[in-house]
Amino acid sequence: MSKFSTAAKRLVVGRPFRSDRLAHTLLPKRIALPVFASDAMSSVAYAPEEIFLMLSVAGLSAYTFAPWVGVVVVIVMLTVVASYRQNVRAYPSGGGDYEVATVNLGKQAGLTVASALLVDYVLTVAVSIASAAANIGSAVPFVATHKVEFCVVAIVVLTAINLRGIRESGAAFAIPTYAFMAGIILMIGFGLFRGLVLDDNLRAESADLQINAEHGELAGLALVFLVLRAFSSGCAALTGVEAISNGVPAFRKPKSKNAATTLLLMGLFAVVMLMGLIVLAQLTQVRIAEDPATQLVNAPPGYEQKTMVAQVAAAVFDGFPLGFFFITVVTALILVLAANTAFNGFPVLGSILAQDRYLPRQLHTRGDRLAFSNGIIGLAGFAIVLVIAFDAEVTRLIQLYIVGVFVSFTMSQTGMIRHWNRLLARESDPVERRRMRRSQAINAFGLALTGSVLVVVLITKFLLGAWIAIAAMAGIYLVMTGIRRHYDRVADELARAEGEDAFVLPSRIHTIVLVSKLHLPTRRALAYARATRPDVLEAITVNVDDVDTKKLVGEWEKEGFSVPLKVIESPYREITKPVLDYVKRVRTDNPRDVVTVFIPEYVVGRWWEQVLHNQSALRLKGRLLFQPGVMVTSVPWQLASSEKVAERDLVAPGAIRRGLTGKDAHK
Repeated sequence: MSKFSTAAKRLVVGRPFRSDRLAHTLLPKRIALPVFASDAMSSVAYAPEEIFLMLSVAGLSAYTFAPWVGVVVVIVMLTVVASYRQNVRAYPSGGGDYEVATVNLGKQAGLTVASALLVDYVLTVAVSIASAAANIGSAVPFVATHKVEFCVVAIVVLTAINLRGIRESGAAFAIPTYAFMAGIILMIGFGLFRGLVLDDNLRAESADLQINAEHGELAGLALVFLVLRAFSSGCAALTGVEAISNGVPAFRKPKSKNAATTLLLMGLFAVVMLMGLIVLAQLTQVRIAEDPATQLVNAPPGYEQKTMVAQVAAAVFDGFPLGFFFITVVTALILVLAANTAFNGFPVLGSILAQDRYLPRQLHTRGDRLAFSNGIIGLAGFAIVLVIAFDAEVTRLIQLYIVGVFVSFTMSQTGMIRHWNRLLARESDPVERRRMRRSQAINAFGLALTGSVLVVVLITKFLLGAWIAIAAMAGIYLVMTGIRRHYDRVADELARAEGEDAFVLPSRIHTIVLVSKLHLPTRRALAYARATRPDVLEAITVNVDDVDTKKLVGEWEKEGFSVPLKVIESPYREITKPVLDYVKRVRTDNPRDVVTVFIPEYVVGRWWEQVLHNQSALRLKGRLLFQPGVMVTSVPWQLASSEKVAERDLVAPGAIRRGLTGKDAHK
């Protein structure tokens, strides 16, 4: 790694942390709230809007259902929060829903939950960033016309911040998150005071617009289906609740208690803001349509529909533009930062799955700043692909959303019920049994609600895009089971005693030195091979040119080497196949022998020199490695050009991670 790349990495990530500093990265509640709850907090910026957008299909008359839909969403949210307070106390290790389902329902259920959560975390980033672009676009037209570019840049910036470590990202996100909470609550309080106490006429800029019902006035089952669809979109407000159960290890002690308290605070704030915005939207007569071009019949030419939050803020802070811009800015910030919940949940879950051998082992390793860097980068990559594929459109992305999180909610509650049943079977203390029964009742009620919501979501969103999320979950499930089978197969293969036993000493060591010319690299290879004191030592060369081969044999005899030189004929001027055939013959004649092949190899300092040298050696090594009972040893010879690279780049193992550069890196 060059000095420039090392300096750039330190600028972005910061100096590395020692492993024993992990305890210093734990979070107090005031930092944990913005870190883990920003997703649930921010969802109030788009979940109420999605309710109104869905209802707009039936015209203005359907808006009367919005508060009731909001009330049901609130009931579900409070129930889920209460249920997860049981989860974090019972399973504080950080496995969350995956651990609950695996322990109580089996490995298949655990993998189902894990695949659902992984998909949901990616969608959380994509939806949050796309919604942020839409909100900023309400105030800055340039962003509205370059949403995809804005989203990609925002994801990259978030990735860089999270690579610096969870504590650093939490401190960076705390102020914007608290500013959003304070701004929205202040706007709700001020708006209700003006509208209900002062009786001011609060009107949104769209209050005079008429919404044309796409399919005429709906009634009966069609209206019920529409309301259920609005409810399923509003349930986006529940995403992020599960992240705290995965992040319990990041809390300061007492971990479970602090996580449960943070869950409660998150739920209360989210409920107040969700219902407050719905009431204000009704009070200011916001008109927002799923398809403004066709549904807003009397919209002026060139009308650009702003987000619901922006319209409410403009009405409440009429005559006070600073208030409007403050709400717009903090809403955009919280939507960008909402993705941070996924940046903390996805890598932790990925690490646990990697530890259980369902994902590549690299995801289990912490980076320089004690964050799971590989998981963070992987999440960012998947989210960028989604944003580009769906043109950063919230309405398109949100149809994929929610399915995964409610699958995990439902299976987690089922697992917790079995958890309490198992504990009740061996608990005799009446007081403790009553406490367990109470907790079980909460989880049972949570199961009934989340299961119902899951059915509604599947019915109302399946053809609109939810099938894509389900297909992705199935694909991830198959990949994880395939990875586990591979790791199990390799472990079983390495543990078997059949076949060639690694603990039995070979009968003899048959050493072969490959010779192309009699130069210094060849002499070093011969000297090293002799120093290993093999039972048989010989040198071989492949005859691809009669003149060169005769010259080499003559030089060899003139030098008087005690090591015999064998010439292998190659009528088709190949090098790799004749050597392989010769090694196979040696192994066939003496199956108990181990053949060691010494290959002289140049060490070069320029990339183009690698193209000019070592090509035959690389091909030969690649083929020999697949031969049983054959060991391959590269004997390096450093050319002059390699010295500058050694001085500049080749540092001691771990030196870069310790922040050492220059001369100190070579010590």
